Amino acid sequence: MSDLPTAYPGFSFEITHKAPDSRARLGRLTTPHGTISTPNFIFCGTKASIKGVTPAQMRAEKTDIILSNTYHLMIQPGADIVAKMGGLHRFMGWDGPMLTDSGGFQIFSMGHGSVADEIKGRRTQTRDTTLLKITEKGATFRSYMNGEKLFLSPELSIDIQRKLGADLIVQFDECTPFHVDRAYTAKSMALSHRWGDRSLKEFAKGGGMSYNGLPQALYGIIQGGVYEDLRKESATYTKDRPFFGTAVGGSLGANTAQMDEVVAMTMPHTHPDRPVHLLGIGGIRDIFAGVVQGIDTFDCVSPTRIARHGWALAPKAKGERLNMRNSRFREDPNPIDPACDCYACSNFSRAYIHHLLKAGELLAMQLLSIHNVATMNRLLRDVREAIATGTLAEARQRWVYDPQAQENGEGDPVAQGGAA
Repeated sequence: MSDLPTAYPGFSFEITHKAPDSRARLGRLTTPHGTISTPNFIFCGTKASIKGVTPAQMRAEKTDIILSNTYHLMIQPGADIVAKMGGLHRFMGWDGPMLTDSGGFQIFSMGHGSVADEIKGRRTQTRDTTLLKITEKGATFRSYMNGEKLFLSPELSIDIQRKLGADLIVQFDECTPFHVDRAYTAKSMALSHRWGDRSLKEFAKGGGMSYNGLPQALYGIIQGGVYEDLRKESATYTKDRPFFGTAVGGSLGANTAQMDEVVAMTMPHTHPDRPVHLLGIGGIRDIFAGVVQGIDTFDCVSPTRIARHGWALAPKAKGERLNMRNSRFREDPNPIDPACDCYACSNFSRAYIHHLLKAGELLAMQLLSIHNVATMNRLLRDVREAIATGTLAEARQRWVYDPQAQENGEGDPVAQGGAA
């Protein structure tokens, strides 16, 4: 790999503080579109849009970084259109840092006949398979829109991400689900490593530049399923290659306890000076579990997805959320969370949002999305402050649901008088 670049102009990652009692750390991740403090949360703008929230509203709620999905954008509107429009930043009106994934997660999560939860270990829903064939060259699959046969390889994934123009991009990999055995996981991991090398070569061939002339930085992905030796081998692979950052991917187990174990067995073997991203994970509990292992960034569709179903994120709430359709909010004059200063909490009552949901008004989903975005950003600011002051355990108590301590109010922030 000596022909590959080892420097990433316009990018840097500086570790500014390390916790003395865990792997938790603070950092500054610099990109051509700005610098973010870590740990941080990356919001999912799957199809070049944060559903129901404008870029200006995302900025107003102190969002630092967002992502979009290669798989969806290659199908609609197509990477060439995005490139012609000046890249994702200009296309969607977002001027901050951005990440795109490789497309592998969506192809293989759908391809094994299940939704994304299967990759994380829960096989509760099924859909028709769209993955047709995996070979050394790449993956052949059908478009979820019209059934058209499509092909994606490491080279094509990098080329598409180059056209999309995000700051941070990701190698192409096979994202193995939970139900496959160890032999398949090991074979798949080895294939992902070979695809990673091809991703690096294609990245170098393009000079590490996007189609709009700005530099990009490439992340390598750690696979290996729930097997400690495979996770170590895959982490060593990414550490020994000239990736800018590291992403922890693949199946993380059948439950949160196993996910914590997989992350814990992986992190000691990652490159100590590179930013580490945990792919597709970002619940409140998950944030605290991840940062103590050294995770720097997280992403998850949940904050805006649950908002569209009437749920509001809330500190210490059971299930980390409040069901705003619940009749107990019908005459509640309080904001969703008294400690939240987002646009929704500063201007509207629970009763009003409850009414909007019952009336089927789209404004309800927008207000809840804004609140959930603000809550995740507030959470990560609190986490960063707690790491700096050595009070992460206390911060966790303010945010994470504890059934023994929540007998009154069921985690309702009004009953608690709000959270910090």
